[in-house]
Order: sequence, then structure tokens, then C-alpha cells
Amino acid sequence: MKTIVVYSSLTGNTRRVAEGLLPALPEGTLCVNVQEAPEPVGFDLVLPGFWVDRGQADAAMLGYLAKMKNCRTGFFFTLGAYPDSPHADEVAADTAKRLAEGGNQVLGHFRCQGRVDPALLERMKTMLPPDHPHVQMTPERQARLDEAAKHPDELDLERARAFARDLQIKK
Repeated sequence: MKTIVVYSSLTGNTRRVAEGLLPALPEGTLCVNVQEAPEPVGFDLVLPGFWVDRGQADAAMLGYLAKMKNCRTGFFFTLGAYPDSPHADEVAADTAKRLAEGGNQVLGHFRCQGRVDPALLERMKTMLPPDHPHVQMTPERQARLDEAAKHPDELDLERARAFARDLQIKK
């Protein structure tokens, strides 16, 4: 099965998950940064992975997703929010919808919490009003950011590999 993993990563979280998938995928699977990725044609399985930016895939990955037409796919993403949060649900639904609009067969997805870029947190303070939830450092938000800084961990990577194995048996 000719497979490609295409990732976009800001802090290294998504790259780590992308590379973590490889042991569960066919030998010879291509794993490339979205900036260097070939067109998504001629592959039996295309696995795009991205970091979440403003509730959706980052801009570079949005461009790649738009190129995907009639592919068998599963996608993965990393975000600072909890992976079982409503925010993560919205990201997954938005991505699945975009891919389905291209005639792609979406076999599933994997979501993983990951460290938030400290520079992004600082930029939010200058771009958003002081009372915005992304600026307020509540104890709950600090706890979520502290937890996010621990991921992806080895358990996350094993779950990612299980996701990759499952995709290969879906028709």
C-alpha cells in the first residue's frame, strides 16, 4: 500500500506524532513536511496532520487539504486543548467536512494534546482584549497548558500507531 504522511508542525508536536505513526505503516511510507509534500495523487492512503490554529488546520495544511481529491484518508492533529474537548470535536468535524467536500473517503482521525508555543501565548496578549478567554490566565487554563506541555507522550504515540493500524484495515 503506497502511503504518505504529510504534516505541518509549529512546535514539533505534530512532527513527533507523524514520525510516531511510521512503525505502524507499510515499509517505505513517505513522511514529509507539508512544504515539501508531493501532490496527493497516486497514494493508496494520505494521512495529513496539522496543528490547530484558530479552530482549524493551520494555513499551510488548509492549502494541502484543498488539493486532496478522491483520496482514502485519515487525519490527525495536535492542539493545546484537551483532546476530548468540544473544541477538538469542532476541529475534527470541520476537517472531516473539508475532506468530504473534496470527494475524499475519510476513514477516521486521531487527536493529541500538545505543547502551546509560548510566543503564541504572548502574541495573544497583544492581539486580543484583556478580558478575552485566551488572554485570561485562570487556574483552569494554566492547568490545561501545564498538561499540554507533557504531550505528545509515549502513550499518545502508541494510540497514534493504533489509529494508523486501524486505518489500514478499513475499506
